[in-house]
Amino acid sequence: MSRLTGALILVGVCAGAAVYGWRVIRTPERREITNPHVKADRRAEQVRRSLLNELQPVRLANCDLQRFGEANDGGYLLCGNLLQGVQSGYSYGISGYDGWGCEISRRLKVPVHQYDCFDLTRPVCEGGRTTFHAECVAGSPSVDKDRRVFDTPEHQFAKNGDGGKYLVMKIDVEGAEWDTFLATPDSVLDQIDQLAVEFHGSGEERFLDAVARLKRLFYVANLHFNNYSCVDNAAPFPSWAYEALLVSKRLGKLDTSGAPVTPSPLNAPNNPKVPDCQSR
Repeated sequence: MSRLTGALILVGVCAGAAVYGWRVIRTPERREITNPHVKADRRAEQVRRSLLNELQPVRLANCDLQRFGEANDGGYLLCGNLLQGVQSGYSYGISGYDGWGCEISRRLKVPVHQYDCFDLTRPVCEGGRTTFHAECVAGSPSVDKDRRVFDTPEHQFAKNGDGGKYLVMKIDVEGAEWDTFLATPDSVLDQIDQLAVEFHGSGEERFLDAVARLKRLFYVANLHFNNYSCVDNAAPFPSWAYEALLVSKRLGKLDTSGAPVTPSPLNAPNNPKVPDCQSR
């Protein structure tokens, strides 16, 4: 081997080693996401995953789930055996019918206050005591440009003589629930023995804040997705509207057996004519 050939081989080996070493020790650059829309989408997905995790039901040792109201849309699950102390009921967002409120009034022998400021149809409840209020619920009192009145649960309870009483509530108000729950004092929320709520939306930070607030006082005992609003762009949520049963920690007793929580067969599609879209 000539000296020139040996030198060339040595140079080649050194260069190869240098390249190999650079590839081994080089740390790939982490590209920062600068597109604000992409960043917002990724954060919304993180929020949705956290929110769904927070809404997973727990098993209660003393809850006998029963369905109240309509067989499909308008029906909600409650712990039927934990309603003995209820003194009054509140049904927010009734859209002209309220099988839930009527059944609560008839079975528990209590008055139920029905609220809606968009549909002023007054439902008839044979054998029950229901009172319709042409008013909506919100986080703060207001009157909109169409003269619709909005007020807080705290004020509405007080006006009906229910301040300090134990209540059962159903609320389906197309998104107004979030600000309502965030603004309602704990002392008022603590009056509610059971809360059947339809939530709307899943990707905003305030939704996480509202659920965290509620979970200080309530256990999540049931979760059901409304198949009127199935979507494929809000993963891991299969629907942008979903119903939850919240049971006061004053009443509910956690089951510590470790048994898995399974969906209740009492849950039914809101729309029985189209495919369901429950979470997998």
